[in-house]
Amino acid sequence: MVASEAGQGAQTGPVLGTPDDFPERPDGPARRGRFVVHLVIAVLVTIVAGGWGYVMWAAKGDTEVIDQVITFDASGSESVTVTYEIYKPSDRAALCRLRATDVKHVEVGTREVTIPAGEGYVRRSDRLETSAQATSVHVQYCYLV
Repeated sequence: MVASEAGQGAQTGPVLGTPDDFPERPDGPARRGRFVVHLVIAVLVTIVAGGWGYVMWAAKGDTEVIDQVITFDASGSESVTVTYEIYKPSDRAALCRLRATDVKHVEVGTREVTIPAGEGYVRRSDRLETSAQATSVHVQYCYLV
């Protein structure tokens, strides 16, 4: 029917048919079974998403220490000076690792710094010896000790 109408260039009805051409939707147990399958899939996806969220949260490490690089001066090829801030509980000391990298993200210098207990906010400037010209500096980690 469609092929003959296409050959004539005129189409008078829907290409895919009318609602009367399709069978009735099943009611009863078959439809309820699909609902249960979808519900089980939704519960599994929720559990997996929650588990992944917990893994990502736990991978951050100790979130009680917050670090931020303010400035760094990498004008020399033998050293870099970095100014950074540390927020931590004032009754605990922290161990931080500063890391300098070159243009290819290769580590060219590191230094571990101990932040003593006594202050919750610390702003420091430290010098790192480098083996090549550094292009960026960051606080790789800070842990409470």
